[in-house]
Amino acid sequence: MVIKLTNVSKVIKKAKVLDNVNLELTSGKVYGLKGKNGSGKTMLMRALIGLIRPTSGKVCIDGKELGKDIDFPESIGFLLENPAFLDMYSGEDNLKLLAKVDGNVDKKSVENEIRGLIDDVGLGQAGRKKYKKHSLGMKQRLGIAAAVLGNPDIVGLDEPTNALDDDGKEMVKSVVRKQKERGALVIISCHDMQTLEELSDEIVKLKEGRICG
Repeated sequence: MVIKLTNVSKVIKKAKVLDNVNLELTSGKVYGLKGKNGSGKTMLMRALIGLIRPTSGKVCIDGKELGKDIDFPESIGFLLENPAFLDMYSGEDNLKLLAKVDGNVDKKSVENEIRGLIDDVGLGQAGRKKYKKHSLGMKQRLGIAAAVLGNPDIVGLDEPTNALDDDGKEMVKSVVRKQKERGALVIISCHDMQTLEELSDEIVKLKEGRICG
C-alpha cells in the first residue's frame, strides 16, 4: 500500500495549517510526525487518514483519491485525541461493539482477538470493568486496542503515550512493532522524542504546516 500526498494545503479560518505538503508512505514502515504544538502534525494525520479534505492538492491511497474515488481508506484504525467509549459497558464489550460495525473484523474469531488485544495493551482483568471506572491510562490503553482491532492496513496513533507510565510506553512500542511486523503502515505523532525516534523508520519534521529538514 502507498499513501501519496501531492501539493496538499489546508486552510482553516484563513490560516494555512498545511502548506504544500508532498509525501509518500508505504506499508511495513513506521512514520513519525515531529514538530512543536501548532506545527501541523495533527492536521497532517487527519489528512492522511481521510478525516479532513485538502483545500488544494490531493491524497491518494494506491492511486485512489480520497474524497473523489473513495471517501475513506478501506482498512484503517486510529487513535486521535481523547478516546471515547460507552460508559456503561466494559472495555471488552466496547471493543465487541466496535467489531460488529467493522467490516474488516473476522466475526468468527473476534472474541479471541479482543482478549488478545486486552492483554497486549496491558489491561488484563481491568478490561472487564465498566469504562466509566477506567483511569486515564486505562482509557488510553483501550483506545490503542481499538485502533488496531481487525488488523487494519493503516494505523494512525496521535500521542499514544499520553497518560501512560513507563510500562505503558513499553506497551506502545510493543504494539507498534507488532503492527509493523504484520505489514501495516503506521503513522505516529508523539511528544516523547525517545519513543518516536526508537520506533520510526522515517521521521517527518513539520514547522508551520510545512515539511522541513
